[in-house]
Amino acid sequence: MDLSFSAEHELFRERLRTFLEEGWTRPRTKGEKVDASAFRAAAIERGYLYRGIPQRLGGSEQAPDVVKARIIAEEFERVRAPGEIKGVGTQMLVPTLLECGTEWQKDRFIPRTLTGEYRWCQGYSEPGSGSDLASLRTRGVLEGDEWVVTGQKVWTSYAKQADFMFALVRTEPDAPKHEGISYLLIDMRSPGVDVRPLKQINGGEEFNEVFLNEVRTPADWIVGERGKGWLVSKSLLKHERNMIGGVDRSDKLFSSLLALARRTMRDARPAIEDAWVRDRLAALKARLEIMRYSSFIQFTRENQGQPAGRTQMMNKLYQSNYAAEVARLATELLGDIGLLSPIGVEKPGSERWLEQYMNSLAAAIAGGASNIQRNIIAERGLGLPRDKEQ
Repeated sequence: MDLSFSAEHELFRERLRTFLEEGWTRPRTKGEKVDASAFRAAAIERGYLYRGIPQRLGGSEQAPDVVKARIIAEEFERVRAPGEIKGVGTQMLVPTLLECGTEWQKDRFIPRTLTGEYRWCQGYSEPGSGSDLASLRTRGVLEGDEWVVTGQKVWTSYAKQADFMFALVRTEPDAPKHEGISYLLIDMRSPGVDVRPLKQINGGEEFNEVFLNEVRTPADWIVGERGKGWLVSKSLLKHERNMIGGVDRSDKLFSSLLALARRTMRDARPAIEDAWVRDRLAALKARLEIMRYSSFIQFTRENQGQPAGRTQMMNKLYQSNYAAEVARLATELLGDIGLLSPIGVEKPGSERWLEQYMNSLAAAIAGGASNIQRNIIAERGLGLPRDKEQ
């Protein structure tokens, strides 16, 4: 396996480093303000951000190159420069619109989403329709030039702050459940939209339930064909799994855990000096390297224009499990301190690990529940038979 970069790509890295050295200065203090928007604009102009998005839509319109994309991610992280705005809008909706949306939808929604002017939430899960998403019951009826939407969505992250929602809605009640769903865009300020925060066990209110009571949205705010929303959603879930399943996130998580083990004291000495702690850390490090090389396989296939196949789902599943194992060891090291919530703490320290533990549980659901991922990998990837009906 040759993991070295070509001379062309090393030259690209050198030019990128020069740009970052000249164009980005890290804040010296936490309170110092830096104009990230101006830096992002310059980075887009040089072709470093939003590379796959046309210039007319606010991107830099570069030819696909997964190696250059990897180099950009590494170098931006190295100096902690602000990269592309993260979130369901930029990482999930924008790629979906590029793949399935109409030209006016791209023109209307993509540029303002890239700058953060438009904030989005995802209207998928419903009470009783989580893992079996195709059983959703929120309905949409076409009346003239508007869809009238009625139903309920739940576990909707940041719905309280969102300007718009992309939602799956049943528009063909007589069709088979996978074929009667449409993918609609909804203005969250529309009459009939009722957002109710869900109080979490850690005191936060990131999730919400959203009630849609005869909410009207224009007829042309449908992405893809009517009744074909399931196909659109499969495209979106692919982007969500990539967002969740990246090894970079696991790398940072392990580094944070290692730092915690070094500074946490147990019996008047650093926890990392305990044999059982070192054993657990070594096992987690080994699993991290397994993920890294698995990501190289996916990376190589994408670079060759090949589909990632089940590797993509396996990487997402493995990362979800890994996050839970890291958080579990962290809480064991912290003991009672690990039960403290960061909510309301002005400068949280070790309290962040409780939030990480809670998020690790959510990661096993987001982007497709882990059990569903296992079934898909087994049945479609490995060709194993389904369980017999009882």
